Amino acid sequence: MNEFEVRRVRDVDVVVVGAGQAGLSAAYHLRRVGYEPGRDFVVLDHAPRPGGAWQFRWPSLTYGKVHGMHALPGMELTGADPGRPSAEVIGAYFARYEEGFALRVRRPVRVTAVRDGEGGRLCVETSEGGYAARALINATGTWDRPFWPRYPGQETFRGRQLHTADYPGPEAFAGLRVVVVGGGASGTQHLMEIAEVAAETTWVTRREPVYREGPFGEAEGRAAVALVEERVRRGLPPRSVVSVTGLPVTAAIQDARERGILDRLPMFDRITPTGVAWDRGAGPAGRGRDLEGGRTVEADVILWATGFRAAVDHLAPLRLREPGGGIALDGTRAVRDERVHLVGYGPSASTIGANRAGRAAVRDIRRLLEHESEPAVV
Repeated sequence: MNEFEVRRVRDVDVVVVGAGQAGLSAAYHLRRVGYEPGRDFVVLDHAPRPGGAWQFRWPSLTYGKVHGMHALPGMELTGADPGRPSAEVIGAYFARYEEGFALRVRRPVRVTAVRDGEGGRLCVETSEGGYAARALINATGTWDRPFWPRYPGQETFRGRQLHTADYPGPEAFAGLRVVVVGGGASGTQHLMEIAEVAAETTWVTRREPVYREGPFGEAEGRAAVALVEERVRRGLPPRSVVSVTGLPVTAAIQDARERGILDRLPMFDRITPTGVAWDRGAGPAGRGRDLEGGRTVEADVILWATGFRAAVDHLAPLRLREPGGGIALDGTRAVRDERVHLVGYGPSASTIGANRAGRAAVRDIRRLLEHESEPAVV
């Protein structure tokens, strides 16, 4: 008998995994339709304190720099100081929310696996024991799975390599030569901050950046979400909504473009002990050092702003993935298992999308559980 089997297994109707925006929204709606926190459902969160992924954001990302933060259902976020770090503002807001609705989030609890259990239940294995659940709402987001591309020579680099997940703020790069890799919102934010203190910055992206100028209204937003939703419906790994909307041309972006900070270079071919290199003449004309057949740029730091992947490895025993590599969804419900809902995944990865997905998941789960409770007709 293994360690998990000797621990107490609790029966609950629903397990919610994750207490970020999507998980708290789902918990709110479960409570609103009559499920009791701690008795009928539990919310498990691996983080040490409230705040979801926001609590790990870098200090220079102040609340005033956050784009599109929507309040959780039932409680507005008001009076926040735009100059305070977003980690503090949103962490405190989530804490008030959990307390205000008595959601009784259990933390830190790590979910290690979800399997088929007895009697049609899901067996949720965790660091604090097991849960036998009739349904599961997975709201684990992406922060725990930073994506690190691999390039030849990467292990030889004598400088520092780090990912957005470990970004400490611009002060750590003062006086250094920094290569920023990635064309998304995080990459441009990092680059613009670092350029103010670094000795030299180089921006490298796999694709030509797409800038979005002009208004971005409700119709454009729906169209962008629909593109992500179509990938999920086909069982392909989701792309973020931001990846299909392009980079908004804010005053800061426009200024950085005019100053040459956002002077993008194509992806390098390899990494050297002292920097990055282009082998086939595709390197930066007028930049770096000429070598036979290519160019190099010397660097002290490579910052990988290359995004994240969905943190769903604990669901692997349920075999939910499609041949395309993603988990196909019908709304928020996993096509391969109606007991499992994914919120904050794919098209619901934005804060407003997470709110809506939490409500939709609870509606479908309530219907499922009520149907299971109906007496059989003989």
